[in-house]
Amino acid sequence: MHASKFLSLSLLSLALASTSLAQAAVSADQAERLKGELTPLGGERAGNADGSIPAWDGGYTQAPAGYKSGDKRPDPFAGEKPLYSVSAANMGQYAELLAEGTKGLLSKYPDYRLGVYPTHRSAAAPQWVYDNTLANATRAQLDVATEKVSGAYGGIPFPIPQNGAEVLWNYRLSWQGGDTLNAPFDTWLMTAGGKKVQATRAQFSYQFPYYFEEGSLESFGGKYQWGKLYTELPSSKAGEGLMTHWDVDPSARAAWQYLVGQRRVRRAPNIAYDTPDFVTSGVGLFDEAFMIFGPTDRHELKLVGKKELLVPYNNNRAALAKSDELVQPRFLNPDLVRWEKHRVWVVEATLKAGKRHVVPRRTYYVDEDSWQVLLIDGYDAQGRLGRQIYSLTLLAPDMPVLTSQVMWGSYNLDTGAYFLNASSNDLNVQYHTMARPSASFYTPDAMANSSAR
Repeated sequence: MHASKFLSLSLLSLALASTSLAQAAVSADQAERLKGELTPLGGERAGNADGSIPAWDGGYTQAPAGYKSGDKRPDPFAGEKPLYSVSAANMGQYAELLAEGTKGLLSKYPDYRLGVYPTHRSAAAPQWVYDNTLANATRAQLDVATEKVSGAYGGIPFPIPQNGAEVLWNYRLSWQGGDTLNAPFDTWLMTAGGKKVQATRAQFSYQFPYYFEEGSLESFGGKYQWGKLYTELPSSKAGEGLMTHWDVDPSARAAWQYLVGQRRVRRAPNIAYDTPDFVTSGVGLFDEAFMIFGPTDRHELKLVGKKELLVPYNNNRAALAKSDELVQPRFLNPDLVRWEKHRVWVVEATLKAGKRHVVPRRTYYVDEDSWQVLLIDGYDAQGRLGRQIYSLTLLAPDMPVLTSQVMWGSYNLDTGAYFLNASSNDLNVQYHTMARPSASFYTPDAMANSSAR
């Protein structure tokens, strides 16, 4: 991407010399910007020059009138109409606002379009998360060689990022609405021939010890997330399980899999990188799950800068639709997918020498307000654009959170197939918090006992 397309960033002048082994935290003077010029999580508080991106005014922190816990979240912008539409016919007019994968979809499908709505900077978090983020700004460090994070707890670790690895860690350690969450979901595949297939129905629960409100940096043990997945459908896979333990030291990560036919739990070191994801019947890759799943250390991560981009955002209407309405041949129903203009961090990931991966180059687009990964463009070994990973972020003011942990998926620009994962469209329960179980709930033995019943 040409440098002129990006906003000038004084932040990038903070980068340390390349000889440094560890990325230092920012100064106290720089951290003070989080109280004025920047939002508490590190976004630019001001709007853009033409007003198409408004100033951040605190986000959405109150559930709408009549909302009851357990309900599906209503669309707070249901009465809005698109400001304009982008299609193959006029995409040149908006080229600098489009990710390359979005351009690829518009070029491939003449009837594909983006309905672009007014921008709402809805992302928010509790005050204690803001307080921890401010503390992290001057104490969190990243080991450049190992990508290990230290000195961070309970908030965004690098709200004033200095390199691409820090931006991606901000997503991994972003606020997701609580310390223990549950997301029942379906996985829908759309074949190139236009056939909709249910690949999986499952329950996914995960806990963030990193976000225990009563915790502290001193008591935090390093495991920032424990995850547990149980498959319900198809019947041939019912009871299969996956457990992951993610650590701020990537070398300390661990994963286990329970296979019904073997009736035992096995370590699963291959649940990472470009291993085909069994939840999507192998259509997606494991390191694309939840936008980023596991380490990214096979790639060099370059922070290109920040730019304005049209991205999927505030997609509560899509979350309320039935899957047959949303998941249609060739692409998601454009009438249901909401696009807005936001500022995003751009990170280029390029395969390191001597490493192997079926997607040797990726571009990540990361929201400045929430640190959610909104889009990812993927390129093959010949440098051709081949896939776009997307997230239809859900706004849950009751938590409060804007999250990309639900309604994410991938378009294959070569075959024409795509999928929507983490969909609760046909379920009665949506992404929600749950009572915190004991740590033993997230152990291999507990997974074996639950799956065997």
